[in-house]
Amino acid sequence: MTQLIFFILLVGLFIYGMTLLRSGLMNLSADSLKIWLVKLTNAPWKGVIVGTLITAVLQSSSAVMIITIGLVSARMLSFPQSIGIILGTNIGTTFTTEIITFDIEAYLIPIAIIGSILALMKKRNLRSTGFTLLGISCVFAAMRGFEYFADTLKSIEFINQLLLTLNESHLYAVLAGIVITAIIQSSTATTGIVMGFLTAGTMDLDTGIAIMLGSNIGTCVDAYLASIGSGREAKLSAYAHIWLNIIGVIIFYPFIGMLAAFGIQLASEADVQLAHISVIFNVLSSLLVLPFASLFGKFIIRLHDR
Repeated sequence: MTQLIFFILLVGLFIYGMTLLRSGLMNLSADSLKIWLVKLTNAPWKGVIVGTLITAVLQSSSAVMIITIGLVSARMLSFPQSIGIILGTNIGTTFTTEIITFDIEAYLIPIAIIGSILALMKKRNLRSTGFTLLGISCVFAAMRGFEYFADTLKSIEFINQLLLTLNESHLYAVLAGIVITAIIQSSTATTGIVMGFLTAGTMDLDTGIAIMLGSNIGTCVDAYLASIGSGREAKLSAYAHIWLNIIGVIIFYPFIGMLAAFGIQLASEADVQLAHISVIFNVLSSLLVLPFASLFGKFIIRLHDR
């Protein structure tokens, strides 16, 4: 049970690190990024590019969606403009999953020390840079911890049974991804946890893919909560985000085995395999919808604008 407590603390450390990272990057660039969102999204394909870049910078699709819904609610963006951004956020969030597979363990302590020093500075940009570096050190430290404790957790009977159940059922794994992400409010954290189990060899790759698919639906909770009490178009943007991810998961669910086989060909490490598959899923999902962005918007309006 001690191992489980430490693992939960590591999840908290990962989320705290992501919060610091997001806060630092937001303070460094939020104002200019909002201008990009407003001015450069007059066509869906532009929205995709801007949404991808801003999500990659802020390291959070949820943060970009909340900003977008806020701008739609303030009538600085329209619902049709938000569709391209939504498609882009799904692509941009894959940058984070790729980054956390990097091996920078030898540099974690220097990064943490430099980040701590800068975080104490009075100048805003230096302090924000410090938060960013501290966030990076926390995230990567948590990732190493996930790998270490994932194997020892199998000694806990209900964890072992849970892993066996998830490995035997893709549907349960997708549901687990939805629930875990909805609770911890970070698809990146969910993917990071899964990567730890994959690296430790306690989870099958196809199970990890199924959980990753579910996490894409679970991450919609933040945007939906942000839309409550907002105007009509802001709610439509939240619904579009939800449906985009649900449709993507439905389309790719039958091909989980094929994605796993393809992932094995792309990389030798299991965590990198999952990161690459996440990129493939999100890019293809967004590009498949992009030509039909206008029709997709009309579908959302017809379904929810009552």
